[in-house]
Amino acid sequence: MFTGIDEVDWASMRHAYGPADDVPVLLRGLASADPAERENALDGMYGAVHHQGDVYACTLASIPFLFELAVDPAIPDRGGVIELLTSIGGIELDEDEEDGLDDLDAEEIEGVANYAMAAAAVSAGSPVFFELVADEDPGVRLAAPLALATLHPAPGRVLTLLRERLPVESDGEVRRALVEAAGRIALRHRSLAPGAADWLSRLASEAYPPGLRLAALAQLARCAPDALPGDVVPVVSGLLRDLRSGPGRPARTGGVPAGGDGAGSGGLTGLLRELSAGESAGRSAPWTADLLRTLHAGLGDRVADRTALLKDQLGSPDPGQRLDAVRMSGGLIGGWRGSYEELVRLVGTQLSDPEPRLAEAAAYTLDGLCALAVPAGDALARRVAADPGAWVREWASGPPGLDPAVKALAKAGDIRALPALEAALDRPEVPGDVGFVIGFLGDAAAPLAGPLRRRLGEVGLDEDAYDRASPLLAGLTALRAGEAAPEVLRVLREAPEYRGEWLRTAALRALGSFGPAARCAVPELRRLAGRPGTSSAAEAAEALWAVTGDADAVLPALAEGLRAEQARDCRTAASALGALGPRAAVVAPRLRALLSHGELWLRVDAAIALWEITGRAAEVVPVLLSAWEENCHVRIRVAECLARMGPGGAGSEATRVLRAELLSVRRHTASDGGFGAGHNAHGDERLLALCRRALQEDTGKGTTS
Repeated sequence: MFTGIDEVDWASMRHAYGPADDVPVLLRGLASADPAERENALDGMYGAVHHQGDVYACTLASIPFLFELAVDPAIPDRGGVIELLTSIGGIELDEDEEDGLDDLDAEEIEGVANYAMAAAAVSAGSPVFFELVADEDPGVRLAAPLALATLHPAPGRVLTLLRERLPVESDGEVRRALVEAAGRIALRHRSLAPGAADWLSRLASEAYPPGLRLAALAQLARCAPDALPGDVVPVVSGLLRDLRSGPGRPARTGGVPAGGDGAGSGGLTGLLRELSAGESAGRSAPWTADLLRTLHAGLGDRVADRTALLKDQLGSPDPGQRLDAVRMSGGLIGGWRGSYEELVRLVGTQLSDPEPRLAEAAAYTLDGLCALAVPAGDALARRVAADPGAWVREWASGPPGLDPAVKALAKAGDIRALPALEAALDRPEVPGDVGFVIGFLGDAAAPLAGPLRRRLGEVGLDEDAYDRASPLLAGLTALRAGEAAPEVLRVLREAPEYRGEWLRTAALRALGSFGPAARCAVPELRRLAGRPGTSSAAEAAEALWAVTGDADAVLPALAEGLRAEQARDCRTAASALGALGPRAAVVAPRLRALLSHGELWLRVDAAIALWEITGRAAEVVPVLLSAWEENCHVRIRVAECLARMGPGGAGSEATRVLRAELLSVRRHTASDGGFGAGHNAHGDERLLALCRRALQEDTGKGTTS
């Protein structure tokens, strides 16, 4: 084994962390009799030689030796080696990458060439996997089907092999891998999709074990969702019940077998395995989570079916299935629009479950829903009231934070969160997220203004001032607590050099929100606004206008702000000028010039300000609608303006765009895929409300030009 490995000039090559002269040691480590050494070697291959999917010259040079390892029956854990080969050879360039080679530098071109050479090399060696699908090692049989589906140049032959192998394969996990491989082929080779879908349909409908039928349905959802049975939800629910009542065993996790001597070796592979084992502990069929995620991804926009399936899972006696459902519920609600009241209520019932991971997951999911979490309000309130000691969480570094159940209750606008927030403001170190959540409570949070003001007055204005003061300023801004103007003015005047610009911005925003109640700050605001060219001049002028309403005092600074070098400063000036309305007519030509600026957000702010000043919608609506299509994140800002224009002012094209948005089942920030993690459901609900308002109201300005 490893013939010629020492003849390769490894030292002349590099990997992610430097010279590749350690690659022979890693390759030999994969053949070690010591499970921990094998695990560390696999970590090294993924971490350095194939770092984040990259392919280096040393990665290419490793391929022949990895194939030697994969086919030698004396080598343990060959399944992990096969998975590594699949990853190295399975990266495909999309059309944009292939067409854009002329725009790449030499290093990037070398990277693209390496990917292509890796794909060719591993594909050339992939016929060995035909024999490995019948290997005595179930870990090898588990990895080989997906390797063939990904790498082999004759996918039709592979699909035939998968069909032939399934009846003689005895291992349930390997059988599911055979089914997954068929789904992968159908996705990658659309001409084979009808045949694969037909086979998967038969597997899903005939008298096969429930795990295999569920796997077939999941792959059918991926490659041919139209072929799913009309009663897919009750079918899947029945299969899950069958799996709960039948015997089960944990799935293999790759690398060292569960319970092997490699545990605790400290490698990433071992850590991932231990985390997986912890997730699977006590569960009869933990692998169903992956199948259900695949099924949800395939169901896509079929929100009613997905909601019904999750509601059924949330009623399961198996806490593991409920944990999966809670997590997937957050993804569904975050990425798709729908009616979720009952689903949210069921997520809320998990807050009282004795399984801590389940209750914690429910709290985090509800925390991301804001007003959509209202149906779970009573459950959240009970959880918060039951354990005051858990209202605030301490972290190893950084400021403390509110418990997710407290945040969820507050962000749902529920006044029952007030005692927890009051207690948080009495702590020696105020949680960093207090100010943010106060804004969701509106006027109901007015009792917090006094504690916020008191704590702000106690903040020492040193290098840590921003961390301590910013949550307090955010809360006071949300409450428009003008009585705190003296404390805010102190922060504005004495902000330290370190992150002082950020702190001044927060203080100016607070003073502006106070309006006339902040008159004590007028001299300082005039001083700052009178310093053109500084980053705070436009912000100070904006606050000064909010406090005094004196257009003549702020117009020179704001007009100068439109010529600032930083787009952020120009945006601040544009927004403030829009608030002045016709009194800022003198800057209209400059705003028109900004409609073609390269910065999208500045174009939008300039267009909105121009309409607010001139009332002429015809010249700005095309700019707003172009930005709407270009960047989904600008849509709320645009919709706010269109709602003020009304359908008569915005015109027919805007009406068409708004109606199309309301008809979309996807949230406006959702990306392709089955889940909406990271998506802004709260913002999307606001967008929908603005679109409805824009289509229903007429401001009376009419369409002008």
